[in-house]
Amino acid sequence: MTWFGDWWQHEVIGAQKGPLLLSFVAFVVTFVATRSVTRMIRSGHGPFHDVSAGGVHLHHSTPGLLLLVAGAFTAVGAAGRAPWAYLAALLVGVGASLVLDEFAMIFHLKDVYWSQEGQLSVSVVTLAAACVGLAVVGVSPANVPGLGDTERWVRGGVATLLVAHLLLVAVTALKGKYPTALVGLFAWPVAWVAAARIARPTAPWARWFYSPAKTDRARRRDREFAARWGPVRQRWDDLIGGRPSS
Repeated sequence: MTWFGDWWQHEVIGAQKGPLLLSFVAFVVTFVATRSVTRMIRSGHGPFHDVSAGGVHLHHSTPGLLLLVAGAFTAVGAAGRAPWAYLAALLVGVGASLVLDEFAMIFHLKDVYWSQEGQLSVSVVTLAAACVGLAVVGVSPANVPGLGDTERWVRGGVATLLVAHLLLVAVTALKGKYPTALVGLFAWPVAWVAAARIARPTAPWARWFYSPAKTDRARRRDREFAARWGPVRQRWDDLIGGRPSS
């Protein structure tokens, strides 16, 4: 377990990522607990039930938003001072998880929690957890080991590489691969490969630069991708978020 001790000392203690790690754990635990409770309510098992206030159903994004705002202001006031920074991290992690778990409802402005559209929340939560998790373990576009402070030419080369990386991330987003672009901010090979591949047929990149023939090719590639990976993603969404109601 030497590697774990080294990681803990350098990436958590040394990099002062304790609050970020706490926020990440709170985010994941809250999401798992929330989905477990909502599934039990849906199936009619367990002691849990929907909460109403004045005849209005109280969605868990409401207390989540309050916790998120409280955590944000606590973080601003704490300025990195313990234990307030850890309290802010806990509030942000729990609040963000509760809000993003109902992201699809906020996006559609209607109750689509157990519908096919509601699976969007699972995708957003998964993406957010992946990005924060990568930041916790120390994977970032600025993580360049072995960079000497006196080596100006290395600094210039690294700066140029980072600018090129961010441009490729932007290209990936313009090609309609938004989750890939966010992950690519932290894992640079993902963005570089995605930027070189063909765009989604409805993406801005396709509308600006593709000929009708290449647009048709993009549509075929999109259908092939959906046929291959669509069922896998559907099973993942059903596993995490619950099967949509018919």
